[in-house]
Amino acid sequence: MEIKRSGSQPSRKGPSENFTGSVRIDPLFEPPEPARVYGALVTFEPGARTAWHTHPLGQTLIVTSGCGWTRCWGEPKEEIRPGDVIWCPPGKKHWHGATSTTAMSHIAIVEKLNGKAVDWMEKVSDQQYQAESSVE
Repeated sequence: MEIKRSGSQPSRKGPSENFTGSVRIDPLFEPPEPARVYGALVTFEPGARTAWHTHPLGQTLIVTSGCGWTRCWGEPKEEIRPGDVIWCPPGKKHWHGATSTTAMSHIAIVEKLNGKAVDWMEKVSDQQYQAESSVE
């Protein structure tokens, strides 16, 4: 058995090629193979968000604080709040992040397929981020 003590894993900044704005990633768990699921606590400051991306085996988000938005390609933007659990199916192009005025944190849980958990795409434009409905 292995216990990861709180504070024992360093936080890191969300890389600018995959995120817009100030994002902090705190690793939670990533067991060794053959396990393939891992999780992190991701905190977005107001206006911060992911780039468009997909996951080969899908993604579960559990909102822990604040207020955020998420959107799948071609669908309306959805508000997400603490306690909400979001499932994004495999291969579905989407983004998620804070609202323009409120920070948001969520636990992200993904599985790796052949060592890969995410396929990053283009950044979400300010127009796409602010739009209530599809702006592609």
